[in-house]
This record gives sequence, C-alpha cells and structure tokens, in this order.
Amino acid sequence: MLFGQSVFQSVLERLKAEDETTDEAEAPVVHRVAGLGTGLAFDVMEGVSVASQRLGQAYFDNLDIEAAAGPVEKPAPLAPPEPVMPEHLTRTAPQEVAAELAISAADTPLTLGEKRRAFARANHPDGVASPFRDNATKRMMLANLLIDEALRRLR
Repeated sequence: MLFGQSVFQSVLERLKAEDETTDEAEAPVVHRVAGLGTGLAFDVMEGVSVASQRLGQAYFDNLDIEAAAGPVEKPAPLAPPEPVMPEHLTRTAPQEVAAELAISAADTPLTLGEKRRAFARANHPDGVASPFRDNATKRMMLANLLIDEALRRLR
C-alpha cells in the first residue's frame, strides 16, 4: 500500500495521468536512441495521420478503410487429393507376405518379435488411409499368422 492505495491502484492512477497529458499534447511521437546525439533522432510515425497516433486509434482507422473496400470473397477450399495406395499394400498373397518377412530356420524368438514390430510399423491398419485398411488388415493377419507358426515350430 502506498499512501493508502494498493500498488495496482497507484499504477492505474499514474497511467491515467499520463494518458491525460498525452491527449493534451497531441505532439507526434519521436523516438530517440539513448546515448547518441540528437542528429540521429527520427520520427517513426512519419506519414501516419494525427488521429491514428493516439494509442489504439490505428486499428479503428484500418477498419474504416476495410469497410469502404466492400466485402472480401473467400476462395473456394481446394478438394483434398485422392490418396494413392502404397505399392506394398497391394501384395496380399501369403507367399508375398512371407517373402517380405523372410522367416528362416535361423530366426530366434527375439528376431521374430523384431520382424513382427517392423512389419506392423509399415503395415498397421491404423497407420494407413481408410480406403486401404482392408489390405493392411489382411497383410497384418497373414504376418501374425506366419510369425506365430514360426514361433510354435521353434518350441
């Protein structure tokens, strides 16, 4: 509390007093670089109307200009391109999926698990566009069936 007022109230009063003095002066805003001579001073508001130099007025000036220009038509949205099926999703035969997995007698349960995860990353139905999910589901079912069969033979 400063002199019976909160800090917030004193800041509001100071800002109000500053606003009243700037409205009375209505002088153009001039910014100077601190520490340099006065020969380098420049007016950043040069070419701007006096009315828009008041704080917040420039926004309303632009509204008037836009209203006079008339309504702006929005361009029609572009249609999304048709998705193209990746080539690997067209291969749904058991022999083709088996060739991709390349399961051999030397595979261990660990390597078969890695092959299952790698195949799922590339072919899982949740990761492809909706028109191609049936093919991805078939491929995942075949791959899981082949890997499960290989794991059974290892035991």
